Amino acid sequence: MWGNTGEIARSIADGIRTQQGVDDVQLVEAATAAEELPKRIDLLVVGGPTHAFSMSKASTRDSARQQGANTVPERGIREWIDGLMTPPSPVMVATFDTRTVAPRLPGSAAKKAMKKLVGRGFRPAVKPESFGVHGYSGPVADGELERAREWGAALTAT
Repeated sequence: MWGNTGEIARSIADGIRTQQGVDDVQLVEAATAAEELPKRIDLLVVGGPTHAFSMSKASTRDSARQQGANTVPERGIREWIDGLMTPPSPVMVATFDTRTVAPRLPGSAAKKAMKKLVGRGFRPAVKPESFGVHGYSGPVADGELERAREWGAALTAT
């Protein structure tokens, strides 16, 4: 909506790509993501902004639109996970979110996403991670893009 979560996602993907043995990294927005995962997948990384203490939903995305968000998708990670087909064998998953650094509010889209994904048979690779953003519209907080790159690189070690 504001582009901050996308920036973090690109940094995570860049970090994953730097690791030896990584053949393919695909970055896909929830709005256009298929509901069936590729047959061969070693790690799924899911991220989204924290809205109202959790994953975004239609009403919080509408609120973002009213606040001037650039592009507001009809479907976020909540709806994508709900429609996601359970893979035939467990897939490792990591989740992340973006949240405001001030005011520091409770709740985490990453924790809620992980809970839903584990409930659908996915296996956690690491604990959910949050990345800071200044205000609701951003920008990404200082140092967070590099931290995201490092977190992405570390995911392949799990």
